[in-house]
Order: sequence, then C-alpha cells, then structure tokens
Amino acid sequence: MNLIKPKKLSQGDTIAVVSPSWGGPGTFSGRYEAGKKQLIEEFKVDVVEMPHTLKSAEWIHANPKARADDLMQAFSEPSINGIIASIGGDDSIRLLPFLDFDVIRNNPKIFMGYSDTTILHFACLKAGLTSFYGPSIMAGFSENCGLFPYMKNAVSKTLFSDQVIGEIAQADEWTVEHLDWSKPENQTRKRRLEKSQGWICLQGKEIRKGHLIGGCIDVFPMLLGTALWPKKNDFDGAILFIETSEEAPSTDDVKRIIRNLGVQGILKQLNGILIGRPGGGVKNLNQYDEAIVAVVAEEFDLKNLPIIAQMDFGHTDPMCVLPYGVQAEIHCEDAKVFLTEAACA
Repeated sequence: MNLIKPKKLSQGDTIAVVSPSWGGPGTFSGRYEAGKKQLIEEFKVDVVEMPHTLKSAEWIHANPKARADDLMQAFSEPSINGIIASIGGDDSIRLLPFLDFDVIRNNPKIFMGYSDTTILHFACLKAGLTSFYGPSIMAGFSENCGLFPYMKNAVSKTLFSDQVIGEIAQADEWTVEHLDWSKPENQTRKRRLEKSQGWICLQGKEIRKGHLIGGCIDVFPMLLGTALWPKKNDFDGAILFIETSEEAPSTDDVKRIIRNLGVQGILKQLNGILIGRPGGGVKNLNQYDEAIVAVVAEEFDLKNLPIIAQMDFGHTDPMCVLPYGVQAEIHCEDAKVFLTEAACA
C-alpha cells in the first residue's frame, strides 16, 4: 500500500483539535482543557480549536456538515501541521457526504484519533494519506495526573520522527478505570493500574510482514457499503489491527463482524491480525480473542494466520500509536511487533 506520509511534527508546530463525532469538549470542558494543556506542555506545540470544536454536544450532533467543514478547514489551513480528534463518539459516518478527498490528498498532514474516528481514518486511506490510530485529546492526552510515559514515548517516536519506528513496546501496566469527568477533583486522582500479562500469540509460528489497516470493529458495520470501505486489494498482504469499544459488544457480535470479513475473502488475504486489549470493563479479557480464533481458525481454516492479542491500543490506557499503511512485522515466537519503516516524512 503506497500512501502519502505526512511531515513529522516538531516543537512549535500548530495542532488543530476537531470534534468529528461527540461534542465532548462542550460537555466536559475541564477534561478537555486538561488534555490541551498537557499536550502543549509535554510536546511544546501550539493548539487551536476549529470554529465548532467547543460547541455543545447537542449542536455538534445536529450539524455534521459543520463538523466536516472543520476537518476540511484544518487540512486546508497551511499554518496547521497536525490534527487530533477531541474524542470519539458514534456518528462520524454522517460526515461522509461533506468530505472532500482531494483536500485531504493535496494537504497531507498528521491526523490522529481512535474509536469512532476509525471512519475518518478510512477517509484518509481513501484519499491516500497515512493517518494514526492513537490517543485523542480527552482520552489519552488528558490522562489524570499527567501523561503516561508509555503513551508519550509512542507519540514522540511515531509522530515527531522521520526515522524507522522499530519495535512497538509493551506497556507494563494498564487501566480501564473511569473516574467521573464531571468532578474536577478526579483530574488530580490517578487511575488504578493493573499489571500487564504481556501480549499473547494465539496462533502462528512464522515471521510475517504486511501493511497496517484496521480500527475499532464496532465501526466496521457502519462502513460496509459506503465509499469508505477499502477496496479488496487494499487488504492484500495486510496486517489487520482490531479492537472493541467501551460498549463491550457481545462475543457473538464480534464473531459476526469477523465472519463478514471471512465471506468477503478478506481474512485469507491477510498476513496477520493484531487485537487490542478490550475496554468497557470486560471481565474475561480473553473472550474476544477466543471468539476471533473460533471464526478465523475453525470456520475459515486459517490456523496458521498469525494473531497477536492483548495489545496496548484502543480502549485501555496507555496506548501505542498505529500508522495506517506502514509496514509491520509480526514475530510469533515471542509475540513482538515491529514497524519496519518511518510513518512520517
């Protein structure tokens, strides 16, 4: 997959914040401001909001065109070097009629977010631009009591460098604890951390290579049948990364989504699958892993397709950053993943 790589970020650059789905900043302004402040202080950048970023959640929901206009303006404005979503949501797909793919293609710059922002990553993919599945302002950069060093290092290594990224580190600890954002005192209270059991190789024995593509699988059904769903050959030799949202879909729903990829012929095109650790207070952390293997290995007889699970991306913190289209390498024997090229120019 030959995508345009955006220019790396540097100290003093300007980052725009957009609210492409849920109007989080207008609902929990203290949480948003904490994330903005920590982004500025830790990375020495300037941060600006687009015209509608801070509108109320009700206004944001009612005006998808305005949200799309914000995104197009952020890409078009020469003084803006990167774009980060304020947070996810559940209806970024409503921006599709108002997106201009030429604007994205002709103004390549860093775009990052996760969860429902998967929709806009697929828009960047359609436009031919590498984008970044990673932290948002309100879920990531706004971490209580300061950024997780793991996340800060991942952002620095991926977005602020034009060098080969190398091994994706594994976090020693993680959390999914939610502290009420409406209570300002919680911002100075650290979340409870769990010791990581490490990434797990569910199946496969080889070293396999491929370009990264994927996102939050809760969003995949919204994409099917639209202009944003990738062409079949975009999955040729790919490494698919997938994770589930905080809504914690049922294992049956996850099976049906993976089964759909199977009947499209996508699973047999892949060189590997990466699975993020589930958020949403899921008690059995392996339940999605088992459901996915049941479909991949048993229903589609792909028993040798490498699958690495319990990875640090998606709806637990801290999270790494995964760049679309960048070449990755799976080492099954020790459950390691390497990015074998730079993500930025």
